[in-house]
Amino acid sequence: MRFMIIVKASPDSEAGVMPSEELMTAMGNFNEELAKAGILIDCDGLQPSSKGARVRFSGDERTVIDGPFAETKELIAGYWLWQVKSKEEAIEWVKRCPNPMPGTEAEIEIRQVYEAEDFGAEFTPQLREQEERVRAQAKKH
Repeated sequence: MRFMIIVKASPDSEAGVMPSEELMTAMGNFNEELAKAGILIDCDGLQPSSKGARVRFSGDERTVIDGPFAETKELIAGYWLWQVKSKEEAIEWVKRCPNPMPGTEAEIEIRQVYEAEDFGAEFTPQLREQEERVRAQAKKH
């Protein structure tokens, strides 16, 4: 099972305040533990929403909205992608994580990633082949 582990933004992360050396060391050590355990697929931090944009879809119309975005607690400051046996295992790993936003309340969300078998018959053999080609091509970059 794959899970995306989502670190929620804080006023500091949205203001572009960089983590301390102490926090970067603690997170680096945690990431190393995840890698050694064989569960880490990917991880990264995200720049503040002031450097981002959203595209709103309404029928065929597209509207671009430049950041920053108001609801800090709903924004993402970083993520991990993990391969674990269960949601419970992901929870146990998150509980071991250093507080990503020291000095304030922080929240990390755990969301399971869809797998091919979750889509049922609508995910035809042709669509599965296409998905495999796309993933193989993406890995080349």
